Amino acid sequence: MIRRLMQPPSLTVLAGGVGAARFLRGVVDVVPAAGVTVVGNVGDDMVAHGLHVSPDLDTVLYTLTDQIDEDKGWGVRGDTPRALERARGLGADAWFWLGDLDIGLHMARTGWLADGLPLSEATARLSRALGLGLRLLPATDDRLRTIVVTDDGELDFQTYYVRRGHADPVRSLRFEGAEQARPGPGVLQALAAPAVVIAPSNPLISIGPILAVPGVREALAARPGRCIAVSPIVGGRALRGPAADMLRSLGHEASPLGVARLYEGLIDAMVLDQADAGLASQVQLLGIQPVVADTVMRDPGVRRRLAAEALRAAGIAA
Repeated sequence: MIRRLMQPPSLTVLAGGVGAARFLRGVVDVVPAAGVTVVGNVGDDMVAHGLHVSPDLDTVLYTLTDQIDEDKGWGVRGDTPRALERARGLGADAWFWLGDLDIGLHMARTGWLADGLPLSEATARLSRALGLGLRLLPATDDRLRTIVVTDDGELDFQTYYVRRGHADPVRSLRFEGAEQARPGPGVLQALAAPAVVIAPSNPLISIGPILAVPGVREALAARPGRCIAVSPIVGGRALRGPAADMLRSLGHEASPLGVARLYEGLIDAMVLDQADAGLASQVQLLGIQPVVADTVMRDPGVRRRLAAEALRAAGIAA
């Protein structure tokens, strides 16, 4: 039986995407949310119809405040598309799905940004308003965008992922604005926590933009505590999204071993699924402790057990 800890641990989670948000639900089931800091990906951010959208930050917000549409994995449960349909009916090229309640959140964020607030403060205001128990930090307040290079040229991330259904083979990636970006307030301090976990996110497009912010990779490599990664690949496949195809197209192995190689020098242990237990010895040869567990978060019980395994590997008793 998994019990909640009596004292909040000091824990930081690097997160991006639906898998990360679901993993975080397991985390806050086994440790108090007040002791958890999340550093979130902003490489997916975009401006849609004049509104600043932060998909990965919003997925964490909606998931951990019990508003998420579980079937889709994103957006607000029960939301309606009336505004979007109205825009389309008037001739707008409204290809990016925005629900009515979702639009309200983006309006609030966009207004605060227009007033001069940084993204981190806008995120803090949304977190307080929605009752988010943990601390959610954008990786940077500066403009950072994931650009996907395909045979048809460069595509911004949402055009590649949503409009074109992530069907294009990926030839390379770049993170526009990364060289000039600065870590967001609190980010480097969060990486000095006694334990850091890299959530089961796409290592290239969810965690990659975070590590591309100058100083972040270096801070993680110099961490005082343990860093654990949870593999997003199970049996050669991503449970959601294009991670496996993208790894292959960029010359990496689509397996926990391939992910471990990308994180070599940054992590002390990797949690891999039981289906990939045969790779444990090869992960060990990288100097990374393999931890075999059920990583397919099909229900709350599995989420809690996976979170507990990851936290134990990080040195936090659960």
